[in-house]
Amino acid sequence: MMNSSDDEEPKMSRLLKLAQKFNCFYLNGLVKGECRPFVVDGQQVGLISQNVLEQLLKYPEVFCIKDAEQGKQVQNIVELNPAFRDYTERSQQVDRVLNEFRTQGVFVALKGWRNECYDVKSTTESLLKMDRSATCLFGVRNYGVEINGYVRHPTKGLCIWLQQRSDTKQTWPGKWDNMVSGGLSVGYGIKETAIKEAAEEASIPAHLIKNLVSAGCVSFFFESERGLFPNTEFVFDLELPEDFQPDNSDGEVQNFQLLPALECLERCFAPDFKTTSCPVVLDFMIRHGIITPENEVNFTQIVELLHVPLQSLYTYRTTKANGLNNGNGSIKNGRV
Repeated sequence: MMNSSDDEEPKMSRLLKLAQKFNCFYLNGLVKGECRPFVVDGQQVGLISQNVLEQLLKYPEVFCIKDAEQGKQVQNIVELNPAFRDYTERSQQVDRVLNEFRTQGVFVALKGWRNECYDVKSTTESLLKMDRSATCLFGVRNYGVEINGYVRHPTKGLCIWLQQRSDTKQTWPGKWDNMVSGGLSVGYGIKETAIKEAAEEASIPAHLIKNLVSAGCVSFFFESERGLFPNTEFVFDLELPEDFQPDNSDGEVQNFQLLPALECLERCFAPDFKTTSCPVVLDFMIRHGIITPENEVNFTQIVELLHVPLQSLYTYRTTKANGLNNGNGSIKNGRV
């Protein structure tokens, strides 16, 4: 249970601060206007920060730094060389650069190299793939799945399973997390990924996973020392029997714990909880009536921050790119 005293904030007021924390780039970094659109095949697919740009400038044959007109405004963009003909060539050229960065130890994000690729997509098609550890350097939208495993306990009420990540995980080692989660890798669908991750991370058998229920998605825009994380997580709920015990099979989880709903919510405020998993917990609590307009004064703001309109932030389209390879300037007024 969450406790408070006369000297502390009301117990639910911390929720808005938490929602602001996992949207730190959306609320703070974006408005500074210091990032440039990353454009592939004429369409914006990411955002490039200044420290990443400085390294990309060393590869002018791959990344073109341009001033381009967008309506009545001139924007500074980073464009993947349009001479690259297709998905395969784009992927190969970017991978070559990333492997050099990795060898040189340029970016901390690449220390978590996975040999697992994400598709970089426009609204309609996949344009290239890159190692999932590198997507945050380009501010590329990430997609994943999250499963809320819950139990209706006869004495404790609504309870939720959490996992503790392995200490050897490349990212967020040892942190508490939702019961099952995983990114959408190249070649896998949404529900297909959820079922695969459920088997690998928690050994959920077929007769239980068939009860998996799609529960929408959450989206947020986080920033850390590794880079930018414009994430969309497809959420699933899975009611489990009281006697079910998750069991990891892929070495990526060291522990599971079943907590009453309010204890699970309290865990989100702890430093040992994975920040980017908090949106899924808050979303579950809202949908199940734990967080309500009656007990949370900032209810509407929190709901909005669980559904950040990422698509509206990636609207740049190349119209009159003029190839002024000057590398100067920035996006004005935070418009991207």
